[in-house]
Amino acid sequence: MKIHHVHRISLPRMAAALGVLLVVSAFPASAAEEHHTVIPADDVKFSAGPPTLPAGAEIAVLLGSPAEEGPFVIRLKFPAGYDVPPHRHPKEEHVTVISGGFGMASGEKHDRAAAPLLPPGSFVRIPVGMAHFAWTEEETIVQLNGMGPFGVEYVDPKDDPRTN
Repeated sequence: MKIHHVHRISLPRMAAALGVLLVVSAFPASAAEEHHTVIPADDVKFSAGPPTLPAGAEIAVLLGSPAEEGPFVIRLKFPAGYDVPPHRHPKEEHVTVISGGFGMASGEKHDRAAAPLLPPGSFVRIPVGMAHFAWTEEETIVQLNGMGPFGVEYVDPKDDPRTN
């Protein structure tokens, strides 16, 4: 005579199992297929800077687009002696210094004495709408992380390179 064992699942265990199935099924198939992004340093290619910055800057888009909805990551390369006049952004900005020395301070008047140059590895968070300005003394690369669409509004409209 065979004895059959019946495994009973308690109601709380059944509810937990059902909850896991519901959570897993809520993820779209594309999320499971998405892969990480790798860009080796040698593959970062700079091109002429965006029209929102004075001439001389260069840009490399690593992820997304500052002009479109969603997250983006860009690198900006500035020549020695470069100035970004006081301006504001409609969204928060996160800046990491990759190489060189980057001067950045808050305020509506450009004053290089307002803050020291930040060395590589430094990070700056700029809140929405805060007037700030930047400068370099040597060639400098920064990485900017933000959410698009991203904009620039110069404190003095005469400083806006799009209108000059």
